[in-house]
Amino acid sequence: MSQRETWTMHHFSQAGSDVPGLLRKVAESIEDLGEVEVHDLILHQDICSEDENEYSITVYFGYPS
Repeated sequence: MSQRETWTMHHFSQAGSDVPGLLRKVAESIEDLGEVEVHDLILHQDICSEDENEYSITVYFGYPS
């Protein structure tokens, strides 16, 4: 049997009503974390009403070993 590797994945989510502003906010948060490896970004859209949407982005990241 091969040796099993383990590692820890971290994540955070942020929400906003406009995608460009949310992307800027997420980019700033990633920079504030320092040196990290971003593995995935997932954009979610919640339809609140016919005229209003709420967006959130979940960022999955790890610290370099």
